Amino acid sequence: MTPANPADPLVVAPVLLPLGTAALMLLMGEKRRRLKAALNVGSALLGLLLAIALLRQVDASGTPATFAVHLTANWPVPYGIALVADRLSALMAVLAGIVGVASLLYALARWQHGGVYYHGLLQLQLMGLYGAFLTADLFNLFVFFEVLLAASYGLLLHGGGTARVRTGLHYIAINLLASLLFLIGVAVLYGVTGTLNMADIALKLTQVPASDRGLLHAGAAILAMAFLAKAAIWPLGFWLQPAYAAASAPAAALFVILTKVGVYALLRLWTLCFPPEAGASAGFGGHALVWGGLATLGFGAVGLFASQQLSRLMGYSVVASSGTLVAAIGFGLPALAAGALFYLVTSTLAGCALFLLVELLERSREVETGPPQFDDGVQAPGPFLDAEPAPSINLDDEEQALVGLAIPAALAFLGVSFTLCAMVVAGLPPLGGFIAKLAMLQALLQIGSAPAWMLFALLIASGLLAAIAMMRVGIRHFWTATAALPPRLRVVESLPVAALVAALLALVVNGNAVLRYTTQTAATLHEPQLYIDAVLGALARPTGGGAGIAPRPIADARGSP
Repeated sequence: MTPANPADPLVVAPVLLPLGTAALMLLMGEKRRRLKAALNVGSALLGLLLAIALLRQVDASGTPATFAVHLTANWPVPYGIALVADRLSALMAVLAGIVGVASLLYALARWQHGGVYYHGLLQLQLMGLYGAFLTADLFNLFVFFEVLLAASYGLLLHGGGTARVRTGLHYIAINLLASLLFLIGVAVLYGVTGTLNMADIALKLTQVPASDRGLLHAGAAILAMAFLAKAAIWPLGFWLQPAYAAASAPAAALFVILTKVGVYALLRLWTLCFPPEAGASAGFGGHALVWGGLATLGFGAVGLFASQQLSRLMGYSVVASSGTLVAAIGFGLPALAAGALFYLVTSTLAGCALFLLVELLERSREVETGPPQFDDGVQAPGPFLDAEPAPSINLDDEEQALVGLAIPAALAFLGVSFTLCAMVVAGLPPLGGFIAKLAMLQALLQIGSAPAWMLFALLIASGLLAAIAMMRVGIRHFWTATAALPPRLRVVESLPVAALVAALLALVVNGNAVLRYTTQTAATLHEPQLYIDAVLGALARPTGGGAGIAPRPIADARGSP
């Protein structure tokens, strides 16, 4: 394992960048929107590049496990706050950057004008996401959760309207309750272990006396309830579908990754704190995760099949993906986790693209009487994707058509993009959803238990129901004759969708490399001692002249006498 650098600035940069950008935007006020939009795009793109650089660093070739560690204020663990990047957190940071950039570019067309402080809220949302994925401290995980949730409240209500206010209040209420459970769980774990650093907690769990073991499990269960509520696990996920359906298209696309934050926290803490070596606590709660995930997957698949509106259908697809991931985590098998991580990537990108397509597809069914007007009063420009009026049909002497109507470029773009994303959600070959589900199905065959066979059957059945539901939507939007004129799209609206579709195709072309990465990630997660050694072994740097905090021996950092 490569030794961890206790002062790696690349780890903290994705958190500080959006924080500084949001602060600068607040000082600028609301009058310089173009300048703020340019600053927002530049900061979001730079944050994505930093996340990619971090992923490349932790995925050093030939190294079984690489960790990047930053000790804030040069305080050693567990007294100070540590930020840690491994393959999992770097992958999640890259996903957050991609979704953030796509949502922002789409919002530049008109949604940025739907209310105040949009750009600042987006930057705070990104800060919370990056921080939640990179922190190694349980309380700071709570802090970053609250930052991203507070920003999501504003983004959900952005644009106004009765539906957004009503569902927004439900969304806020359930998340405040989950935050309360989060605090209670953290307090109980701190009372039992005396620390908040996740690596230190994992190290001390085996030292908890039998008399406190029940209290430890109660605290872990309360904490898991908070994460499960944020991951929209049945029956705690009733808030997701109406909230995502009511949100604006760019906000809903960004919210796709919010449920993955809860899944990430479960995966991180469950593999770190309850491995097979944890003694009496080994595998604690695994069966609950499996059965909860199965129920959520079944509920999401049925809801997806029954939905008639595309926005509601997409909400249920997010619920189904959360159920799949949580059930896979509960089995505790690295091969299954590797396929689940591949599925996490593909489902997040496809869900983001489809939420952006929802508004474009609904617009294509409206009867338009002229060029669309946007909130800034500017007509949609006519390059690239703007459809021209359909040409007249050439007829022969018998009044039969010689050539058919040309498909407008905008409609063709929407149709191809929707079809590819729908194939990913349904798990149809040859796209990434099929690769991920095939990897999970192969791993489930190795388990052979009754829950494994149930997940096996549900993965196939949910894919079938998703394919039928998506096909029904496609027929209604692309094959049914309507009186609507061909849609007009702005390039800035179409660019993020095209980029997300290109990313999904890149996952297929580089499927072997991506699966290798997720396999190594799963293997590292199921060897928690690697993470513990990296975090607790990151010693504080001696200051100039030898003054300051003296480095501790690694053995002492791990709690040895």
